[in-house]
Amino acid sequence: MGEEGTEGTVHLLCLAASSGVPLFCRSSRGGTPARQQLPFSVIGSLNGVHMFGQNLEVQLSSARTKDTTVVWKSFHDSITLIVLSSEEDTLELRLERLLQMVFGAMVLLVGLEELTNIRNVERLKKELRTSYRLIDSFLRDSELIGDLTQCVDCVVPPEGSLLQEALSGFAEAVGTAFVSLVVSGRVVAATESWWRLGTPEAVLLPWLVGSLPPQAARDYPVYLPHGSPTFLEHWWQPLLDPLRACLPLGPRALPAGFPLHTDILGLLLLHLELKRCLFTVEPSGAKEPSPEQRRRLLRSFYTLVTAMHFPPEPGQQEEKAENATHQAQVPRACYLVSGTEEPGTGRRLVALQLGPRRLLLLLSAQSPIHGLRGLASHTLHALTPLL
Repeated sequence: MGEEGTEGTVHLLCLAASSGVPLFCRSSRGGTPARQQLPFSVIGSLNGVHMFGQNLEVQLSSARTKDTTVVWKSFHDSITLIVLSSEEDTLELRLERLLQMVFGAMVLLVGLEELTNIRNVERLKKELRTSYRLIDSFLRDSELIGDLTQCVDCVVPPEGSLLQEALSGFAEAVGTAFVSLVVSGRVVAATESWWRLGTPEAVLLPWLVGSLPPQAARDYPVYLPHGSPTFLEHWWQPLLDPLRACLPLGPRALPAGFPLHTDILGLLLLHLELKRCLFTVEPSGAKEPSPEQRRRLLRSFYTLVTAMHFPPEPGQQEEKAENATHQAQVPRACYLVSGTEEPGTGRRLVALQLGPRRLLLLLSAQSPIHGLRGLASHTLHALTPLL
C-alpha cells in the first residue's frame, strides 16, 4: 500500500520505434507534473536494451531495481512507450495501464495513421503537443480512477431517467448517436451508442473534457468515426435544475442521502462487463485520512487485488471466455488489515467480487475485522441497482 505519502517520480518516454528518436518526455513528482527531464544517455540506454531484446526475439516488458520499476511497451511496431516509477511498491499492472491510456490519448488527438506511418518526426513532435494536457492528467493525482480500472467513471444523478430522456431527444435532434453528459470528468448519462464505444475511447473522452479549461461550448476534433454534436443551449433550458443538482455529485458519485455504513471512508464499485465504475472517497464527513490518501490507498488496493487475488478482467487476452463465465459466478473476497497493534488503529480494506461486479471498500479503524465481508456484501447488495 505504498502510494500513501509517496514523493516518488514518474518519467514517461515516447520514442519512434524504428529510429529511437525521442518524441516527448513527461514527468511528475509526488503526483504533480514536473519539468524534470531524463538525460539523453539514459533514454538511449532504456530504448537500446529493449531493441536489443527484440533483435534476439526476446520481449522485454518490465524490470525492477531497488527503487525503480520500468515498463516498456511497443505499439504497432512504430511507437515505443517507456515509463519509470520510483513510487513505493508500484506494480507493473498500474504502469502497463498507464501506457495503454497514453497511447490511446495519442491516437485520440493525433490519429493512428500519423503514429503508424511516421513521415516527418519533427512535425509529429509538434502534433503530439496537443496531447500533453491529457497525458499529464494521467501522471498527476486525480479524483478519477478510470485510467487504472479501464472503466468509465460515473455518477448516479437524483433524476437519472429525466436526464436520460432529454439526452436521447437531444441526440436525435442534432443527428448523432454519440452523446454523453459529464460532470467533473464523470458520466452522468449517455446514449446507448456512446456506451458501446470501445476501450479506451469511452474512458478517454470524459477524461479529455475534464482536462480542458471550462467553457460554455467547445468544438474539439478527435479521431472517432463520428463528429461531435452541435451545442443547443435552448434544449437544456427546462432541465437547468436537474443539471445543477448533478454538479455537487462529482466527488461523491452517489445521490445525497444514499444509505452507506458510517465506517466506509471510500469505495470503488466496478461493473466489469459494462466497463463502468463508481468511485468516491467522500461518502461521509470523516476528516482522516485525507481524500488524497484515501484515493491512493484504494488505487493501490485495486492494483494489488487485480494483479494477485482476482481472475483477469473480461477482455484480457490470456482469459478464456468460458472460464471467465464460470469464475464470475463464484463469490470471492480478500481483505487487508494494517496497524492492528492498538485497538481502533490502522486501516481495513476489503474487496468482494460477485458476478460482474467488484467492490472495494476502505473502512475506518473502528470497523471490526470479523465483520468486513458481511459489510462488503451488504454494501454491494445496496449498490447493485445503481450499476
